[in-house]
Amino acid sequence: MGANHSQAPSASRMAGLTMGAIGVVYGDIGTSPLYTLKTCLTAHGNLPINPENILGILSLIFWAIMIVVSAKYVVVIMRADNRGEGGILALMALALRDMDTRSRKGLLLMGLGIFGASLFYGDGIITPAISVLSAFEGISVISHTLDPYIVPLTIIVLVGLFAIQRHGTAKVGKLFGPIMVFWFLTLAVMGIRSIVHAPEVFAAINPLYGARFVIDFPWRGFIIMGAVVLSVTGGEALYADMGHFGQKSIRIAWFGLVLPSLVLCYFGQGALLLHNPAAIKNPFFLLAPQWALAPLVVLAAAATVIASQAVISGAFSMTNQAVQLGYCPRVDIDHTSDQEIGQIYVPQINWFLMVAVILLVLAFRTSDNLASAYGLSVCGTMVMTTLLAFNVLAKGRTKGRKVLFWVVLTGFLVVDMVFLSSNMLKLPDGGWVPLVIGLIIFTMMTTWKRGRVLLGDRLREGELPLQGFVESLEASPPQRVDGTAIFMTTSSDSVPHALLHNLKHNKVLHEKVVFLTIRTADIPFVAKREKVVVPKLGESFYQVIATYGFKEEPSVPGILRQVEELQPELDFDPMQTSFFLSRETIVEGKYPAMAWWRRKLFSLMTRNATRATNYFKIPPNRVVEMGMQVEL
Repeated sequence: MGANHSQAPSASRMAGLTMGAIGVVYGDIGTSPLYTLKTCLTAHGNLPINPENILGILSLIFWAIMIVVSAKYVVVIMRADNRGEGGILALMALALRDMDTRSRKGLLLMGLGIFGASLFYGDGIITPAISVLSAFEGISVISHTLDPYIVPLTIIVLVGLFAIQRHGTAKVGKLFGPIMVFWFLTLAVMGIRSIVHAPEVFAAINPLYGARFVIDFPWRGFIIMGAVVLSVTGGEALYADMGHFGQKSIRIAWFGLVLPSLVLCYFGQGALLLHNPAAIKNPFFLLAPQWALAPLVVLAAAATVIASQAVISGAFSMTNQAVQLGYCPRVDIDHTSDQEIGQIYVPQINWFLMVAVILLVLAFRTSDNLASAYGLSVCGTMVMTTLLAFNVLAKGRTKGRKVLFWVVLTGFLVVDMVFLSSNMLKLPDGGWVPLVIGLIIFTMMTTWKRGRVLLGDRLREGELPLQGFVESLEASPPQRVDGTAIFMTTSSDSVPHALLHNLKHNKVLHEKVVFLTIRTADIPFVAKREKVVVPKLGESFYQVIATYGFKEEPSVPGILRQVEELQPELDFDPMQTSFFLSRETIVEGKYPAMAWWRRKLFSLMTRNATRATNYFKIPPNRVVEMGMQVEL
């Protein structure tokens, strides 16, 4: 499970990776101080702003960060890497390795992974809305006459953010690290400036303050846990972005800068409230001196845009992984960088997120209102990640270490469930929004996966063995024509339907015939030397099996170039090469294998999937599609 690194990165490269991790990985959790403490103290019955309540909630926030982010994600969960890659779909692929995916346990693990990924999209919608909105709410501290401009400014910034996605983040990304370093240093300085006037706030490090708050107000304490979770909402990003920056750089960034800065900022807000309870109207911005308010609003807006960018990029990466692993139809994927493979743009996802985010801002209008909807999707993904980790981290361990991992993960699961159950109380106040979005995406992903399995089963019914069919063609060949025919097929051992249709209707066979199968492995990347194999089936028949990782994008021209290196007698002259593909139309069978609404949904998704010619980069003027109807 360890990451594949041929050598340790140099000090300069590690510094660059750490800077990048600060800029991309920690944007979400780094902007949480904008609204978390205020929400904890005001969103659930307006708690009295007294030392006991302030220290109690600060203690809960501090220990939530230490347990969920520091211990769970940074120390433990990042050990469950899929050849250096993280994220819930990578974890699911790891858990399903060497397992029958149609078994009860396999289906359960698959369901956990898909549902966790689906909830991630709910987080991707709320994070930009609440982050940018909370940043611009700082102008109300300058003057309440500016309040009417908060929502319009938020929408303008969000539209601009989504509009520039198609240009990629390669250039803008270089600025992310320094800006976020300055942001975290600003958090630390503002916190220290306030703490020196009330150093007694450090008593909140004692967990007894948090425990006493929960014991004194058990029901209210349970409800407030739904707001405390706002302080750890970026934890999943640590794991999801592990493949881009590596475990070491993420840990250095967390313990070296991000964690101290967050703690100092939260404690600074607490110290401010101890001396000035009226500052509860916006304890974050009131940490700054009057002259610094306007620059701080601008810096906060920049930080929230970066935080939003990280979530949007994560949604693009998640979609790409889902397509490759077979849980999502093919979509248009544009690479926005010649150097970084992870920098991609998915137009359909981008515009869907933009519309959803703007609707959320218009519907909720304030970060306090959005906080009531925030957290449920994040907690759901956290629970799914912990459950999948049970099936990964204990594999291959000694009995003692296996028990240790089970005990530790059980503790994490208890904390996750407390946060999740508390957030369930938010359902009537907007928490249903990310849940509904997650359920819709979960339904679509499971329908697509089930439909593709059933479609594959139907297509395999009555199929002919490929090797025997090739031998019969060589023994009694039909009319041969010049050129090379490439038949794309999902099965490497049976005759493609497109070949049977071609022989039936055209009654000819090309001079050279290639059967091309593209597979997706349960690892993120496949080495070039292992990517393509070319077994020869007969005198003029070849089979090409190309294997890609779930973070790679298949390219037929790239495959063919590698085939020419392996088999010099094959020359894929563009003017002499034709591609034959099957195109299935879904119709209702006599004994339907899917509910009517699922069949309709699967058929709709099939029709709207990106064409194979675009997705696999096949020259469209060299493609012949053979249509067929399939009953489901």
